[in-house]
Amino acid sequence: MPDFPDNDYTQRFIFEESDVRGELVALERSYAGVLAKHDYPEPVAQLLGELLAAAALLVGTLKFDGLLVLQANSSGPVSLLMVECSSDREIRGIARYDAEQIAPDAGLRDLMPDGTLTLTVDPRQGKRYQGVVALDGADLSESLTSYFALSEQLQTRFWLNADGTRARGLLLQQLPADRLTDPEDRAASWQHVTTLASTLTGEELLSLDNETVLHRLFNEDAVRMFDIQPIQFRCSCSRERSGNALVSLGLEDAQQLVIEHNGSIEIDCQFCNQRYLFDATDVAQLFSGGGVDSPSDTRH
Repeated sequence: MPDFPDNDYTQRFIFEESDVRGELVALERSYAGVLAKHDYPEPVAQLLGELLAAAALLVGTLKFDGLLVLQANSSGPVSLLMVECSSDREIRGIARYDAEQIAPDAGLRDLMPDGTLTLTVDPRQGKRYQGVVALDGADLSESLTSYFALSEQLQTRFWLNADGTRARGLLLQQLPADRLTDPEDRAASWQHVTTLASTLTGEELLSLDNETVLHRLFNEDAVRMFDIQPIQFRCSCSRERSGNALVSLGLEDAQQLVIEHNGSIEIDCQFCNQRYLFDATDVAQLFSGGGVDSPSDTRH
């Protein structure tokens, strides 16, 4: 077995003699963290793993300070895939599906027919950006490649794979003209690296470490690898945020919810299944401006 780093990570690399950069991602612990709270069917777990890998790659490629959201929607067996990854490199994800409609060997087109893929960048400062593309590729790699072809200036290709235990991804992106200025040379260079990358099998991507992958693909090219960047699963839910959601309803509606739910409101996080309970005393404290860092001692 290859000697992988202990932590989940991304790793950038650059071609020294052409205007192309790349990035590789490997997720195990964070992938396990996303799957741990849900009993996803295998095809759903694989698809969610690929989207996690894609989000991790994009956080390293798109320069921003804030939150990246990748969301796929469809009217098929999988109605929703959503992954959030922050610029602090904290990631979480979720899927919504109808288990009875999912075959063991189902692929993207079976699971999410006529779907859409939405990429949202929500910076801490500045304007929110959102782009949407049809989810019409044979897999997520093709669909994301199509997204960049339609919405970005820089040519970008993705290769993604996941098996329920490990999620891996490779990204290649053509940079603005610098080392190569002739359009034909640039096109030939891009064709060269993407053709080589396309010879990598899904199994090789999952099983080989980064250095071996790059040597296997680009041993005749000058490639410089940068230090790995760790990434981890972390859910951003909190009791405070759940309390703020109740406050947004207004006092009367929040009190009515307490009555309708037999004395306490239970708010579940969709991502990690953490539960937050609020009774009448908690609600009163929220609206008095006191906040609720912990549940009250009053329980019914």
